[in-house]
Amino acid sequence: MTGRGKVRQEAQHGLLTSIAAEAGVSLSTVSKVVHRRRDVGATTRERIEELLTRSGYVRPWEQDPTASRQMIVVFRDLSGPYTLEVARGIVDAAGELGIDVVTGTTSRRSISGWLEECVALGAAGIVIVISMLAEEDQRRIVEQRLPVVLIDPLSAPSQDIPSIGVTNWSGARDAVQHLLELGHTRIGMVAGRSHSLAGAARVHGYRAAIEEAGIAYDAAIVRSTDFDYAEALAASRQILRADDPPTAVFAASDAQALGVLEAARQLGLSVPDELSVMSFDDTLVAAMACPPLSAVRQPFEELGREATRVLMDLAQGRVPASPRVELATELVLRTSTSVRRRVNTP
Repeated sequence: MTGRGKVRQEAQHGLLTSIAAEAGVSLSTVSKVVHRRRDVGATTRERIEELLTRSGYVRPWEQDPTASRQMIVVFRDLSGPYTLEVARGIVDAAGELGIDVVTGTTSRRSISGWLEECVALGAAGIVIVISMLAEEDQRRIVEQRLPVVLIDPLSAPSQDIPSIGVTNWSGARDAVQHLLELGHTRIGMVAGRSHSLAGAARVHGYRAAIEEAGIAYDAAIVRSTDFDYAEALAASRQILRADDPPTAVFAASDAQALGVLEAARQLGLSVPDELSVMSFDDTLVAAMACPPLSAVRQPFEELGREATRVLMDLAQGRVPASPRVELATELVLRTSTSVRRRVNTP
């Protein structure tokens, strides 16, 4: 964040706090008036509007489009290649529009705390990435009409809160179908957690592909982990040590795919000669892996651009045409996959 942005942040927070104190109301009540909510008494509303006007406060969606603006992007954490790619996409898209981006995580500040910060900053709104929204937070976003956009939410949000993701189901199905076309009939998966909408959709895509091929689902070669390298490494060792191990493994993220590669190395399996590995994400690390990973590519730049566009539409009072936007994925083939060569023995 630039020094100028920090000064502006502190000024906005101080301004709304001062207005709340002078009006004898809470900061939440000031927020309601700022966002045109109707559940504030006429006298109180008039008093706050007067103070806002006197102080020169301009609502985010009423600002001069040529003036510098601000948006907040909140992540669950700032680790992992996926986070870097999403952050890059949003920052690049926002930069084209002259918007300053404030980034943060939910590790030290809750979603409700970030909603308060958004109001205090006078920011255009918040993009929340891979997080679980509590019912209270969802209710506040809807009731106060706070501009909020979700990217890959962990749970299905209210229809009034727009979300953006990719075609997780069809992307996973395409990946597994490619492995089937290479002759693999014993395909394992290192999946995401079932509570993750994206993770669940990728498992369903995997199952759809093998079932369409007439192959029975086998839980012995499927393990669910966080989108995490260490967990995936441990899970992959279990899968590859099964009585009837797979000749190919589909990982639900690049971080997990790196765990599969390391497990194969530790067990003396050559990739792709003895084990094909397919990933999902295609972050920068996919092409740098050894061997480079075949992967389902997420359009990170477009994700960032679409999230920023929808957020700015909301800030300007425009309702999105659809509450859910799904961007198409693409299959990228490298050298971690090849035709089946190893024949398993029961």
